Amino acid sequence: MKFVIASENDIKSGLVTDKYFIWTEKVLKAKNLNPKVVMEVTTSEWGIFAGVNDVLSLLEGIPVDVYAMPEGSLFFPHEPVLTVSGNYLDFARFETALLGFLCHASGIATQAFKFKLAAGDKKILSFGTRRAHPAISAMIERSALIGGVDGVSNFIAEKYFGIESIGTMPHALIICFGDQVSAWNAFDEVVDKKVPRTLLVDTYFDEKTEAIMAVENVRRVDAVRLDTPSSRKGNFRKIVEEVKWELSIRGRGDVKIFLSGGLKLSDILALRDLADAFGVGTAISAAKPIDFAMDIVEKEGVFCAKRGKRSGMKQVYRDWSKLEDEIRLFKDAAPEGKEPLLRKVMEGGKILERTEIAKARELAIKQMETIRKLGRENEFLMPE
Repeated sequence: MKFVIASENDIKSGLVTDKYFIWTEKVLKAKNLNPKVVMEVTTSEWGIFAGVNDVLSLLEGIPVDVYAMPEGSLFFPHEPVLTVSGNYLDFARFETALLGFLCHASGIATQAFKFKLAAGDKKILSFGTRRAHPAISAMIERSALIGGVDGVSNFIAEKYFGIESIGTMPHALIICFGDQVSAWNAFDEVVDKKVPRTLLVDTYFDEKTEAIMAVENVRRVDAVRLDTPSSRKGNFRKIVEEVKWELSIRGRGDVKIFLSGGLKLSDILALRDLADAFGVGTAISAAKPIDFAMDIVEKEGVFCAKRGKRSGMKQVYRDWSKLEDEIRLFKDAAPEGKEPLLRKVMEGGKILERTEIAKARELAIKQMETIRKLGRENEFLMPE
């Protein structure tokens, strides 16, 4: 074992589980109990749903039916986002991994959604996989894309998803050359011409000085990136304004402003009128997981649930024009003018459909546009 990570086989075989599920299996088997149950995944938060494809891979071949909201769906408190129906012992030990897939991916997608909603027509790029275990870098970038970011920096996205990764240049490149101008010109000379020339302008001198050096010494400058560390930021807005002024009076108002370096949601809201793009790292990649729980709501066709949960298998119906939902029992008639969100994605352990990243992202963006149209941004951009 070269890295401390659970293998796909360990996850698929149910070794990645909480010990009390092992005791539960032992007790139920000893007492010859294996009821048919319906279990729902819910939370008391709102968010963007992601992670379903991994759940399907986890449960594939197990005789269960699965219903789920489409990935990219906006969900609201107490709504079932995923439902599993089957004999309990067939899938009991997989609850830990199932929730882990959904909680983590949805947390990242939700945070990405918040940043993109805050940025409006300005770009948000996922720059944060260096702040997380490399084994999950592909999951992070996939979830961020579903949440609405405009691009991702990790090269692995090209292998796993066929999506071209993006990037600028690190301080290390400039330090290796020993001066900014040599590094910038080498980058311009060597890197594929289709890659934007976004020059890093805060390595040795202040941002204004290096931005001026860039436009006066490099043939092509598409953007300048300010990656100012927190210990040097001061009034960051004033720094950005100063850089824009100096570029403008030199006839280079066309040069875009790219900001990165420990950005928070409040920074996007404060600087979106000045910047053209933001590279967001830890705030997205280390997003708080959504606190999903999985609970039995029916046993052998009879309503049942623990305290704090609502019994019965349910369906969620949405009015897409208002982003208003209604929850009804699954077997009840649908309300007029609303569309059911939970659809069957697995039957008897056979996968019926998987989600494409582009389709999930399109759904998230569609909902984002509706939020803006309805003037509900503040509802989803509460202070951190």
